[in-house]
Amino acid sequence: MRWMGALLVGCALALAGPLGCAAPGPIDRAQQLVRMHREGEAVATLRGHLAKHPDDVGARRLLVRVLAFTGDLEAARAEVAELERRLPNDPVPWIELGHAFELTHRYDEALAAYDTAASVAPTSPAGPREGGMRCARWGEPEEALSRLEEAVTRGAHDAELFHALGLVRLHMKDLDGAARAYENGLAVDPKSTENLLGLATVAVVRDDAKGALAAYDRILERKPSYAGAELGRAWALAKLGRRDDAKRALDHAEELGAPRENVARQRADLK
Repeated sequence: MRWMGALLVGCALALAGPLGCAAPGPIDRAQQLVRMHREGEAVATLRGHLAKHPDDVGARRLLVRVLAFTGDLEAARAEVAELERRLPNDPVPWIELGHAFELTHRYDEALAAYDTAASVAPTSPAGPREGGMRCARWGEPEEALSRLEEAVTRGAHDAELFHALGLVRLHMKDLDGAARAYENGLAVDPKSTENLLGLATVAVVRDDAKGALAAYDRILERKPSYAGAELGRAWALAKLGRRDDAKRALDHAEELGAPRENVARQRADLK
């Protein structure tokens, strides 16, 4: 699964640090080997490095993920224990254990690890954020909601988090709460088209054509070739009685590659 590959090497830049023109470090080499499906060599590279630099947390975190990816959960657990010894009362070891469980499809145990990360570091947003984001990805909005809101209470403040919170609230029919989350995401990152799309979706659910049009227009300012936004814009224009503008928007959406059946459906509605 594509998201598993992203989870495996998702700490890439954060762990590796600036590259410049220097030769690749052990983390970079290991990630390259994983991308080439040479996980055994990646493990050997990381183990060799850690034998000389046992306190390299970034390398050990990646080793946990690679070991779990290969199915060696016991070895991954041993490396998590090393992390815990070096990082007492820190959420990182438990978050990495959660990642290891995810990579071996043990999702209940993964969530329990993320919740433990939240409890061992009660002021850090990292544990509830990780658990909430994963629950949202797994399609479990009720489980995600309390964790994401707790992460915000603890100080998490990023556009991706607010987008996930908006999606969860939208799924649970809390339109006002969803809109607030998307607006908070835009306050953090005004260029976040995902949060703009969330606001557009809330407006569509509310049958608020004017609000939807404003959101779709803002999306197209940032992504002029986004066919879905042009299709949404056509819907809003039709709702506002601007039939000629809606027809032009549909033509443009079709040129951009919008699904033909959706374009045809909206054209039929205009007749």
